[in-house]
Amino acid sequence: MVSLTTVIIDGYSFTAVTVHLPKTTLLTVSNENGYIMCGALDVGLLNRHLSDRKIIAGRAVGVKTIDQLLNAPLEMVTTEAESLGIHAGMIGKDALLKMV
Repeated sequence: MVSLTTVIIDGYSFTAVTVHLPKTTLLTVSNENGYIMCGALDVGLLNRHLSDRKIIAGRAVGVKTIDQLLNAPLEMVTTEAESLGIHAGMIGKDALLKMV
């Protein structure tokens, strides 16, 4: 099952997607500039092989719901996210606000 919802943070709108898969759930929250995602996100791949795309993204691990993703510290972020002041340890919703 896939669910799509709107999340409002400090008046800014983001799209939250939950994909229920066997034995795991994929979670993302995004806007037109970037996204945060559960541990399935391969930040290393984005930095190494897709760096020319300048992807703004961060990963939180151990999260099972969108609310947990929004409130968890990011474990890793892309180089492009770092250029916006987003860093590992930053809470997901705070990182999203730097993407607006």
